[in-house]
Amino acid sequence: MDDLLAQLRAAAEPTRLRLLALCARGAWCVSELVSILGQSQPRLSRHLKLLVEAGLLQRTPEGSNAWFQLAAEADLARQVLARLPEEDPLLAADRRVAARLAAERARAASESFRRHGADWDEMRALGLPGAAIEAALLGALPERVGRLLDIGCGTGGLLERLAPRIEEGVGVDASRDMLALARTRLAERGLSHVSVRQADMYRLPLPDAVFDAVTLQMVLHYAEDPAAALAEAARVLKPGGTLLILDLAPHGRAELLGGAFAHRWPGFDDAGIAGWLGPAGCVPARTASIDGPMPVRLWVAERRTQPASVSNV
Repeated sequence: MDDLLAQLRAAAEPTRLRLLALCARGAWCVSELVSILGQSQPRLSRHLKLLVEAGLLQRTPEGSNAWFQLAAEADLARQVLARLPEEDPLLAADRRVAARLAAERARAASESFRRHGADWDEMRALGLPGAAIEAALLGALPERVGRLLDIGCGTGGLLERLAPRIEEGVGVDASRDMLALARTRLAERGLSHVSVRQADMYRLPLPDAVFDAVTLQMVLHYAEDPAAALAEAARVLKPGGTLLILDLAPHGRAELLGGAFAHRWPGFDDAGIAGWLGPAGCVPARTASIDGPMPVRLWVAERRTQPASVSNV
């Protein structure tokens, strides 16, 4: 009862209700919330701190900044927000300003990509069959997934497509510009159960064994140490959970190892992937090839439910 009363007290204030309504639609940093609500940063920071302590908001640090989004377990907040009238003038005004800020955030990120000559849609740039790849990934996952982590989520395309099948989704990426676009994409589509954060794939800021599925789509060929990346992915996977790796099979396009693409690896074969999965605590389950202008391979593995046995020599 104490937790319920604390959440009720936290939500029972006009500014905090506005914050909950905004953060239920996407992730926002403090400076953006200041612009939307027109209140001082110290005042809003106090409100946000109270909402986080009550378990209604989730705070995700990112460098010197932090992002706030409705907590996955904040069912009470969702019930309260469902009773708020959509036509309320104050809430409607907040949504209009939030939409403008999200569009400005996306434009700034897109301009940064153009300024640095980057193409964030690598599959399109390589001419890979997006529909076939999506079908292979969806087919490799159960119909319903609890918690899913997408490592190297980019602009959130895979998270968006998987959103109807997952209870909670988390995406991590090293690029702030990509995450800005991902947050805008997810907010525009109302996917409040999906969030993204900046992280290093070798040091995920996540506890052990908390995800039912982990995906790495077109990520591993950028890794300096694929074995370490897979070991870290396996660490956060529950025993019996599913690890999906989609990447290029061995190819002869040496130009991808430098220039704009800057690949570290010229594709992977089954033996190499299996050799990394074993020490990571995963068992290869099945593989699939996707036809296209370049060889693409999907590897599906499962996290061991028990440590591998060690034979006596």
